[in-house]
Amino acid sequence: MDTETATLEQLAGQLKAFDLSVHDHIAEVILLGPGPRNAMGIDFWHELPRIFAALDSAPQVRAVVLRGSGADFSSGLDLREMMPLWADALSPGAQAGPRTQFMREIQRLQAAVTSVAFCRKPVVAAVAGWCVGGGVDLISAADVRLASADARFSIREVRLAIVADVGSLHRLSGLVGEGHLRELSLTGRDFDAHEAERIGLVSRVHPDRDALLSAAHGVAAEIAANPPLAVQGTKQILNEDREDRIARGLRHVAAWNAAFLPSEDLTEAMNAFVERRPGRYGGR
Repeated sequence: MDTETATLEQLAGQLKAFDLSVHDHIAEVILLGPGPRNAMGIDFWHELPRIFAALDSAPQVRAVVLRGSGADFSSGLDLREMMPLWADALSPGAQAGPRTQFMREIQRLQAAVTSVAFCRKPVVAAVAGWCVGGGVDLISAADVRLASADARFSIREVRLAIVADVGSLHRLSGLVGEGHLRELSLTGRDFDAHEAERIGLVSRVHPDRDALLSAAHGVAAEIAANPPLAVQGTKQILNEDREDRIARGLRHVAAWNAAFLPSEDLTEAMNAFVERRPGRYGGR
């Protein structure tokens, strides 16, 4: 067993929020939770960049399939697990110290998603069921996106008094166009797989989950069959102009949210989320 394979196998045995396996030059990365709908909690944000750094350096891996376990891709950020960690920074009276630390925390989450974009091995995202908030951030960093007919999407952060800050506002303009992105991110509305295909968020829609996974592995196999250095070079060249622009935008939104996210509206949005009721916002 070579060193790179041992490294991936050892990492796979340590993971809590993901399952990781490699067969025939294709890695499969599966979101596991915690909780229903593969929410993105503490373990997710710790493990995601470790996984994609390892995949980037593993020569036996030539393509990656990224999918959720169960019926859904991901319900996005696990608010119940993550928000208490940021309580000091998000209180309306927070001073410079907690807000600076919160900006660094946003940058850590941004870097986790960016690790998918920077991985030299192309990533095929297979989306079934719900893909919300941070889930959309994650698939926007993939190279190819496919969906099953039951897939549902939402850039939902604005409905929670949050400016989306982990990459969707920056990456999706090049995929769906600015007009579609503005409507979807300003309304936070849900949209289905066929609309996602029509606007260019996903390349193709497949009738069910089994057909989706077969298609995703088929695309990954086509990529893996090509000369690997040429594939990696193609991805790096495609990334060049886009990632410079995205990096500037991510710095801006991290500073914006560190300064302006704490608000009465945020508190009301969190309470409304927990109580499953419409929020009542005053712009304060």
